[in-house]
Amino acid sequence: MFRSLRRALCAAAAALLLPLAGVQTAAHADPAAAVDRATGAAAAPGAGYWHTSGRQILDAAGQPVRIAGINWFGFETANYTPHGLWARDYKSMIDQMKSLGYNTIRLPYSDDLFKSGTVPNSIDFSGGKNADLQGLGSLQIMDRIVAYAGQGGLKVVLDRHRPDAVGQSALWYTSAVPESTWIANLRALASRYRGNPTVIGIDLHNEPHDPACWGCGDTTRDWRLAAQRAGNAVLSVNPELLIFVEGVQTFNGVSGWWGGNLMGVAQYPVQLDVPNRVVYSAHDYATSVAQQSWFSDPSFPANMPGIWDKYWGYIFKQNIAPVWVGEFGTTLQSTIDQKWLAALVSYLRPTSTYGADSISWTFWSWNPNSGDTGGILKDDWTTVDTVKDGYLASVKAPGFPGGGGDPGGPGDPGDPGGGTAACTAVYTVSSDWGGGFNAEVKVTNSGTTALKSWKTTWTWPGAQKVTSMWNASYTQSGSAVIASNADHNGTVAVGGSASFGFGGAPGGGGAPAVSCTAT
Repeated sequence: MFRSLRRALCAAAAALLLPLAGVQTAAHADPAAAVDRATGAAAAPGAGYWHTSGRQILDAAGQPVRIAGINWFGFETANYTPHGLWARDYKSMIDQMKSLGYNTIRLPYSDDLFKSGTVPNSIDFSGGKNADLQGLGSLQIMDRIVAYAGQGGLKVVLDRHRPDAVGQSALWYTSAVPESTWIANLRALASRYRGNPTVIGIDLHNEPHDPACWGCGDTTRDWRLAAQRAGNAVLSVNPELLIFVEGVQTFNGVSGWWGGNLMGVAQYPVQLDVPNRVVYSAHDYATSVAQQSWFSDPSFPANMPGIWDKYWGYIFKQNIAPVWVGEFGTTLQSTIDQKWLAALVSYLRPTSTYGADSISWTFWSWNPNSGDTGGILKDDWTTVDTVKDGYLASVKAPGFPGGGGDPGGPGDPGDPGGGTAACTAVYTVSSDWGGGFNAEVKVTNSGTTALKSWKTTWTWPGAQKVTSMWNASYTQSGSAVIASNADHNGTVAVGGSASFGFGGAPGGGGAPAVSCTAT
């Protein structure tokens, strides 16, 4: 895949499968560790550092967890900081991610962040925005983002995306950034966040591709061997981290997406000095990124599960190791892309059916300025693309216990003390074709304390009926509709917002006034 083009735009076979059922979870773990001994109640999953057991990721107490997150890029570009801070405060951005039900942020970065002359830019400090980032270097800004994310119960995966801000590299090193620098910087990050389980792991290098190989034995090209060297270096200074290892492009003459081919794992698994730390990561994309042969197969999209099984799904299905789809995305403009995303989400396994015994993921991307996929946010860096976000609703997963973070930050979720719970709601029609329409409602916390839940009500002047709704539940009686938060987006920080979308029919009804009730 032509990923260097994507990043430039951003800056301006199959193995025999074992049955899915009956996989044992953390057979070695102490079940009592997952129980609060004072109350006898099970602790919320996600606390502490994580490890693996078979195909599952487990928290410190041995409870299974699912990464269900979002990519927020920018550190890897010449801005040297996440994009969108020219438009919004970083805390409001993270609050919105949480309100939409994403529980993890993948943060791409480049090795330029470790150079003394690197200066973050394009951050708006007006009106008090990003006030606590003023005067900070890029790594210090990363510290603030990690702290605030962890305080709100989000986890972070650090992604070594590029050797420098100029562009991606096929191999993990270049003439300007040798392997020794790559490893030294990975070790520096591992040491920097040692003792902070908000950072659950490091994605060692983004999208290795030809001439990178897997298992060929050539130390200048064999990504599997390089991942072992780097992974062991990371674990030597922070043995609690997960090591995320992407695939390559080609194995035994079979090519796929950059970073998306993990066929070699069956014969050549990554072996680290610390056990139960490897998570394999695949990338998968739609036609808005590049055409692949499987999209024109007459059986599409029914052929896609077999494709995914061949390249990376077998690792999960055979209980070899956890799989994390670290990137997948689309503009959703074509019917093919829509069918692809629906099929992939189903393949990842709905949380309501399988819980955390599922494939983990981080969607590409939060940013609207990803040239070949767009983002969850629209071009104003605030409005949610509720249709795209709605596709992901079934595979989102609960957040994790928060703690630590940036002390004294204004509007932090979970600030102690009393306050008034209040909210407002704005109804917007995003498309109307006469016979039907799509709309979204944005709920904003207008009170002085974090919301635990919210409910919106409106009455249509005509005969409109809700036909489907995502990121909220609803009831309708006559023309009156009540829509309440889903499990994952009821908590909203002061000044933060949550959105839900729905389809209705017939069209032509306009936007009614919406009232909001908060607790």
